[in-house]
Amino acid sequence: MTKSFALIGALAALCSVIFGAFGAHALKSVLSATQLTAYHTAVDYQFYHALALLLLVAFRNIISERLLLLCGVFFTVGIVFFSGSIYLLTLLEWRFVGPVTPLGGLCFMIGWGCLIAGIVKGQWRE
Repeated sequence: MTKSFALIGALAALCSVIFGAFGAHALKSVLSATQLTAYHTAVDYQFYHALALLLLVAFRNIISERLLLLCGVFFTVGIVFFSGSIYLLTLLEWRFVGPVTPLGGLCFMIGWGCLIAGIVKGQWRE
Protein backbone atom coordinates (compact mmCIF):
# COMPACT_ATOMS: atom_id res chain seq x y z
CA MET A 1 0.00 0.00 0.00
CA THR A 2 2.85 2.41 0.72
CA LYS A 3 4.02 2.09 -2.89
CA SER A 4 0.57 3.19 -4.05
CA PHE A 5 0.58 6.19 -1.72
CA ALA A 6 4.12 7.10 -2.82
CA LEU A 7 3.00 7.00 -6.46
CA ILE A 8 -0.18 9.00 -5.77
CA GLY A 9 1.85 11.52 -3.75
CA ALA A 10 4.47 11.92 -6.48
CA LEU A 11 1.81 12.32 -9.18
CA ALA A 12 -0.16 14.80 -7.06
CA ALA A 13 3.02 16.80 -6.42
CA LEU A 14 3.86 16.84 -10.12
CA CYS A 15 0.33 17.98 -10.98
CA SER A 16 0.44 20.70 -8.35
CA VAL A 17 3.63 22.10 -9.89
CA ILE A 18 2.03 22.01 -13.35
CA PHE A 19 -1.21 23.56 -12.05
CA GLY A 20 0.76 26.20 -10.15
CA ALA A 21 2.71 27.19 -13.26
CA PHE A 22 -0.49 27.19 -15.31
CA GLY A 23 -2.14 29.45 -12.74
CA ALA A 24 0.81 31.82 -12.54
CA HIS A 25 1.12 32.23 -16.29
CA ALA A 26 -2.02 31.30 -18.22
CA LEU A 27 -4.72 32.18 -15.71
CA LYS A 28 -3.42 35.55 -14.51
CA SER A 29 -5.37 37.45 -17.13
CA VAL A 30 -8.40 35.11 -17.10
CA LEU A 31 -9.33 34.81 -13.42
CA SER A 32 -10.21 37.55 -10.96
CA ALA A 33 -7.87 38.17 -8.03
CA THR A 34 -10.27 36.30 -5.72
CA GLN A 35 -10.49 33.32 -8.07
CA LEU A 36 -6.72 33.26 -8.51
CA THR A 37 -6.22 33.25 -4.74
CA ALA A 38 -8.65 30.33 -4.39
CA TYR A 39 -6.92 28.50 -7.23
CA HIS A 40 -3.52 28.92 -5.58
CA THR A 41 -4.95 27.71 -2.27
CA ALA A 42 -6.04 24.52 -4.04
CA VAL A 43 -2.56 24.10 -5.53
CA ASP A 44 -0.90 24.68 -2.15
CA TYR A 45 -3.10 22.20 -0.29
CA GLN A 46 -2.65 19.64 -3.05
CA PHE A 47 1.12 19.97 -2.76
CA TYR A 48 1.14 19.81 1.06
CA HIS A 49 -0.92 16.64 1.04
CA ALA A 50 1.09 15.12 -1.79
CA LEU A 51 4.10 15.51 0.50
CA ALA A 52 2.07 14.04 3.36
CA LEU A 53 1.38 10.95 1.24
CA LEU A 54 5.12 10.61 0.61
CA LEU A 55 5.75 11.05 4.33
CA LEU A 56 3.58 8.01 5.04
CA VAL A 57 6.19 5.86 3.33
CA ALA A 58 8.74 6.98 5.93
CA PHE A 59 6.35 5.94 8.73
CA ARG A 60 5.51 2.50 7.29
CA ASN A 61 7.50 0.64 9.99
CA ILE A 62 6.18 2.76 12.85
CA ILE A 63 2.46 3.22 12.21
CA SER A 64 0.01 0.36 12.03
CA GLU A 65 -0.99 -0.70 8.54
CA ARG A 66 -4.63 0.16 9.28
CA LEU A 67 -3.88 3.73 10.35
CA LEU A 68 -1.45 4.16 7.47
CA LEU A 69 -4.17 3.07 5.06
CA LEU A 70 -6.68 5.46 6.64
CA CYS A 71 -4.21 8.37 6.44
CA GLY A 72 -3.48 7.71 2.80
CA VAL A 73 -7.11 7.31 1.82
CA PHE A 74 -8.21 10.46 3.64
CA PHE A 75 -5.32 12.53 2.21
CA THR A 76 -6.08 11.27 -1.31
CA VAL A 77 -9.83 11.89 -1.04
CA GLY A 78 -9.08 15.28 0.51
CA ILE A 79 -6.95 16.27 -2.48
CA VAL A 80 -9.69 15.24 -4.91
CA PHE A 81 -12.55 16.83 -2.97
CA PHE A 82 -10.84 19.99 -1.67
CA SER A 83 -8.48 20.93 -4.47
CA GLY A 84 -10.56 19.35 -7.22
CA SER A 85 -13.70 21.23 -6.25
CA ILE A 86 -11.82 24.53 -6.10
CA TYR A 87 -10.34 23.90 -9.55
CA LEU A 88 -13.85 23.24 -10.89
CA LEU A 89 -15.26 26.30 -9.11
CA THR A 90 -12.60 28.66 -10.41
CA LEU A 91 -12.02 27.29 -13.90
CA LEU A 92 -15.49 26.12 -14.93
CA GLU A 93 -17.61 28.06 -12.42
CA TRP A 94 -19.40 24.86 -11.39
CA ARG A 95 -21.05 26.27 -8.27
CA PHE A 96 -22.78 22.98 -7.42
CA VAL A 97 -19.41 21.47 -6.33
CA GLY A 98 -18.96 24.15 -3.66
CA PRO A 99 -20.32 21.96 -0.83
CA VAL A 100 -17.67 19.33 -1.61
CA THR A 101 -14.81 21.65 -0.63
CA PRO A 102 -15.39 21.50 3.15
CA LEU A 103 -15.71 17.70 2.93
CA GLY A 104 -12.23 17.65 1.43
CA GLY A 105 -10.98 19.81 4.28
CA LEU A 106 -12.58 17.41 6.75
CA CYS A 107 -10.81 14.51 5.02
CA PHE A 108 -7.49 16.32 5.46
CA MET A 109 -8.20 16.80 9.16
CA ILE A 110 -9.16 13.16 9.65
CA GLY A 111 -6.02 12.07 7.79
CA TRP A 112 -3.84 14.18 10.08
CA GLY A 113 -5.71 12.85 13.11
CA CYS A 114 -5.02 9.29 11.98
CA LEU A 115 -1.36 10.15 11.52
CA ILE A 116 -1.18 11.63 15.02
CA ALA A 117 -2.85 8.52 16.45
CA GLY A 118 -0.41 6.33 14.56
CA ILE A 119 2.57 8.27 15.87
CA VAL A 120 1.29 8.12 19.46
CA LYS A 121 0.58 4.40 19.23
CA GLY A 122 3.60 3.62 17.04
CA GLN A 123 6.45 1.24 17.62
CA TRP A 124 9.44 3.59 17.74
CA ARG A 125 12.95 2.21 17.49
CA GLU A 126 15.22 4.54 19.40
